[in-house]
Amino acid sequence: MKKSLYVALIAVLIITACKTRMAENNKKISFPVFDTEAHRGGRGLMPENTIPAMLNAIDLGISTLEMDTHISADGLVVLSHDEFVNPLFSLSPDGKEIPPADAPKFALYKMKYADIEKFDVGSKYYSTFPQQKKMKVSMPLLSDLIDHVQAYIKSSGKPQVFYNIETKCTEKDDNIYNPVPETFVKLLMDVIEKKKISQWVVIQSFDKRTLQVLNKKYPHIRTSYLIQNKMTVAENLTDLGFTPFIYSPNSKLLNAQLVKECHEKGIKVVPWTVNTKEEIAQIKAMGADGIISDYPGLLTP
Repeated sequence: MKKSLYVALIAVLIITACKTRMAENNKKISFPVFDTEAHRGGRGLMPENTIPAMLNAIDLGISTLEMDTHISADGLVVLSHDEFVNPLFSLSPDGKEIPPADAPKFALYKMKYADIEKFDVGSKYYSTFPQQKKMKVSMPLLSDLIDHVQAYIKSSGKPQVFYNIETKCTEKDDNIYNPVPETFVKLLMDVIEKKKISQWVVIQSFDKRTLQVLNKKYPHIRTSYLIQNKMTVAENLTDLGFTPFIYSPNSKLLNAQLVKECHEKGIKVVPWTVNTKEEIAQIKAMGADGIISDYPGLLTP
């Protein structure tokens, strides 16, 4: 009995030491002084959440690739902002338009990735972003995206970028359009750890539950709390229950006082989504630590 307790204690100490070491290693990787983020890879220029968009953003000199993730029926992490195949910019596997009323038939959480990747999310004209370059392209797996990005960085000599990965989930959609937070985080972290990029990762969410799971089980991972409500910084942090690495509000909610409050708590402020030179100048004047934009070229020299 005593031997079993001793072994169990040693195991706990080893796990704790490993997590502490990982957290320390991540802190050694400096985060950009001013973080320039390509929203969904820069959807003003290229099809959103696709590999070509991310590589283009790297060419533009951004520091962070911002992206959204969902989980497929076969438990794979897929890049997509929407829980359905979006008919506004997607075509069916046979190249036809998708009636908006049919979108719920194509819920990613109910489809295997082999079927998801057959949809074309880059050829159709997207009126919201008329300058977006058109190409036939699929929703990628996060694992494939990481492989392409890391290979491109190595071959081109470009600086290492950060990955700001959003968990797209809500409590009302648990087990309907997304898995429960513990499962979502586990599937996401399995990819991140397998690809050995945790030191370059920030995980963001509007869903505090996924961030809470990360803070408890993966404390070495930087987190970003996405904010769209009018609660105070103190109220949101109390609701979250811990201090995130980044506080990421809608840019319309940003002001110098909010930035000051966050900085006093050691939290970086990176608002979204800022798409004009005038807004960018205003955000910088408020003292923000970065900007997320659909037009990453506006953020770089």
